[in-house]
Amino acid sequence: MSTDDIRRPDGFATVPVDIATDELSDATLAARLATDAGKLLLRIRAELGFAEPATLRETGDARSHRLLARALGRHRPGDAVLSAEAADDPVRLDAARVWIVDPLDGTREFAEPGRTDWAVHVALWERGRLAVGVVALPALGVTLSSEGPLPARADPAGVDITVPRIVASRTRAPQVVADVAEKLGATVLPMGSAGAKVAAVIRGDADIYVHDGGQYEWDSAAPVAVARAAGLHTSRLDGSELRYNRPDPLLPDLVVCDSAHAEQVLAVTRAR
Repeated sequence: MSTDDIRRPDGFATVPVDIATDELSDATLAARLATDAGKLLLRIRAELGFAEPATLRETGDARSHRLLARALGRHRPGDAVLSAEAADDPVRLDAARVWIVDPLDGTREFAEPGRTDWAVHVALWERGRLAVGVVALPALGVTLSSEGPLPARADPAGVDITVPRIVASRTRAPQVVADVAEKLGATVLPMGSAGAKVAAVIRGDADIYVHDGGQYEWDSAAPVAVARAAGLHTSRLDGSELRYNRPDPLLPDLVVCDSAHAEQVLAVTRAR
């Protein structure tokens, strides 16, 4: 039984009562919560339809956040939470464990019929490091966890593997994407949410993701944790380490790529 099958009196899904989540590992709990939030979002899509995109986006954001916040409050009551959909509570800065969540990454894509490039992010920061990360891709029925198992990065049929593939924003790709693409002779693949882009690199559908501007910790924490577990390079554009649970959650730039391209990509991004 999943949270998709259990409804609270107020209409929100919650963690199923037949699962002793207090006894689950953090990784297993994170995977279940991200997956169940994704199921809730798919149901909201089906219930509301796409006639009013703003309402669909707002409802998805709010209800997915509510599910995650309530579940974490119930099953990890001593932990702090940093969410894209809640006011930042400074208590997290003194906490040993902080859940960093994006209840709906890619709201634009979520509200467009047929799009699958949106995600749910659940990460756990513990004593200075990302301990757990989960990215759910609900429309694809896929959940990627830093605890694995992760898919092998296969070269897709019919693709010239000598030409790197860079995933970039559909609507506002930063200049750094064009710079890296020109230097490496790469193909640019437009895509939605940050989680979907990193997942594309993890799954072997792309080789590089570079971003500059407009992201926060919740946009990258879970995807970066999974990418690291998959053996990918992750850093800021200058090559420095990505750090989380900082006083200012703005974390505007990011590189995720396979190790074969890391040196070439950083040579471009560091020189900007």
